[in-house]
Amino acid sequence: MAEMTSAGPAGLSRRQEEEAFYHEAALNATWTGTRLMIGILVSAIGCFIFAFFYLRSLNSHNDWYPAGFTGPKQWQGAVIMALIVVSALLQSAGLTQIKAGRRGAWLGAATVALVLGVVGGALQIWQLTVLPFQPGASGFASVFVGTQPVIIALVLGTMIWLEILLVRARGIPEISFVEQPPTFAEAADVQRFQASLSALTLFWNFVALTELVFWVLFYLIH
Repeated sequence: MAEMTSAGPAGLSRRQEEEAFYHEAALNATWTGTRLMIGILVSAIGCFIFAFFYLRSLNSHNDWYPAGFTGPKQWQGAVIMALIVVSALLQSAGLTQIKAGRRGAWLGAATVALVLGVVGGALQIWQLTVLPFQPGASGFASVFVGTQPVIIALVLGTMIWLEILLVRARGIPEISFVEQPPTFAEAADVQRFQASLSALTLFWNFVALTELVFWVLFYLIH
């Protein structure tokens, strides 16, 4: 115990030094982990984009988008894409508000972003149940049906993350986003929350960009 409470070279106890070290490690892990996950997902999503263009260019037996084939409804894709893109834009705008110390403004923007994102994900699930084609009806159908569950998982998973942050934010006094909290533990809690929120915003923007890319592929090019 004496070793744990002896003063360090900066006047901090060993316990305080360790808390500061693990706090810094947690912030770095949030930053690094989010960007690594985006990199991994870029590779995974790239497989679907490759399959789209490869099968489309190959078009064996004219089965990529055969004559008489009915694709997904244009309005469905447009509504889903708009909901998710607007949600990401709102969350990005809300992030600037909380960085300025206005927690209430972010809570409002994030709540609306959460609702839009959940509705967008729910509509994608519903869309899969009313498709006018079978999964193996064509090359296009196979890629579409294979891609959508992955995007749905990303959308709804990110919305769970956002909901968790909304709950966490309500437990942090608003003054803590304006002035330095009085204790290290409180300051660390605010910094970790802000790091998680920045990571979520980056990831949600990535998901929205992914949704936009596939909307172009499935509804404008196909």
